[in-house]
Amino acid sequence: PRLRAAPRPCPAAGVSQVTVRDALNQALDEELERDERVFLLGEEVAQYDGAYKISRGLWKKYGDKRVIDTPISEMGFTGIAVGAAMAGLRPVCEFMTFNFSMQAIDQVINSAAKTCYMSAGSIAVPIVFRGPNGASAGVAAQHSQCFAAWYGHCPGLKVVSPWSSEDAKGLLKASVRDDNPVVMLENELLYGVPFEMSEQAQSKDFVVPIGKAKIERQGTHVTLVSHSRPVGHCLEAAAVLAKEGVECEVINLRTIRPMDIETVEASVVKTNHLVTVEGGWPQFGVGAEICARIMEGSAFNYLDAPAVRVTGADVPMPYAKILEDNCLPQVKDIIFAVKKTLNI
Repeated sequence: PRLRAAPRPCPAAGVSQVTVRDALNQALDEELERDERVFLLGEEVAQYDGAYKISRGLWKKYGDKRVIDTPISEMGFTGIAVGAAMAGLRPVCEFMTFNFSMQAIDQVINSAAKTCYMSAGSIAVPIVFRGPNGASAGVAAQHSQCFAAWYGHCPGLKVVSPWSSEDAKGLLKASVRDDNPVVMLENELLYGVPFEMSEQAQSKDFVVPIGKAKIERQGTHVTLVSHSRPVGHCLEAAAVLAKEGVECEVINLRTIRPMDIETVEASVVKTNHLVTVEGGWPQFGVGAEICARIMEGSAFNYLDAPAVRVTGADVPMPYAKILEDNCLPQVKDIIFAVKKTLNI
C-alpha cells in the first residue's frame, strides 16, 4: 500500500502567512495613511522602493513629500528628521543598517533622546529610527554589530527589537504613535521569513505595546530569554530539548528599553533556571543587564543555578562564513548552555 503523508493542520480562520518585510510595509502604509504628519526618509527609500523593499510602493502612493530619498549622509538626514519631529511632524528615519547610525549618534542621543528631559517636557521628539541591526550574512565587521545594548543604555530612548511579523508590525505602529524617540532594531535575515499572523494582527488598529515581553513557549525547567532572530533559535533548541524531557520557557523580549523584567522574574520563579541569548557582544550586553536585574531582585532567591549567558563572540565579526557561524549563537550553543545550567 502507498504511504500517505500526514495531513497538515489547517490554519485557524483568518490566519495567514506574512513575511516580516510585508508586515513592516503594511505598518508604514497604514500609519502614513492614518496621520499626515508621518513621513519616511532615508537612502533609496522612495524611487528604488527601499534597499530591502520595506518601503515598496509607498513613494508611488504618497509622493515626494511623504517618502523622501536622502543623500548618503546619516548625520545630515537624521538631523533634518529630529528637527522635523521637534517642529511637530512624526518622521520615520531609516538607516540602511544600524552600523551607519554611528554617523548620526550625536543626533540620536544628544538631539533626540535628551531633549524632552532638558526642556522640562515642553519639547517632544516623536521620531522612529529604524532599519536592520546586527549580523546579516557575509558582510564582515563594519555591517554586523548589534546596537541593542548601546541604545538600550541611553535614557530618553525607547528601544524595540522584533522577531516575528506580528512583532514587526505591531511594534512599528506603536513606535510611530509614541511621543518619544524610538529605536527599532530589525533583522535583515528575518525580512523574507513568513510567520502566521491572525486577522486581528493584520487589522489597522493592531499595535504591540512597547515594554511588554511575550512568552512564545511555556515551560517548567528553564527560562530562555532572547530578542530578535535568536528567539527562533531558542524555540528550535526548546523543541530538541523537549524530546529529552526538558521543557524550556521561551521569552521574546520584544522591547529592550523599557525592559519587561517582571515577565522574566515570574518565569524564573517558576523554572528556577535562567539562560539569556543574544547576537551582540558579551560585555555590558542585554543578557548582562537581565542577569543583574534578576540578581538584584526577589527572583534571585528562586535560582537553583547561576544564570548563563549565550552571546556573540567578543571579536569584530569575521568575513569568512565558518568563522561568522562560530561568532553567532547557534542552536547547539543554547542546548549546551541549558544542559550546563541544569547539570545534565
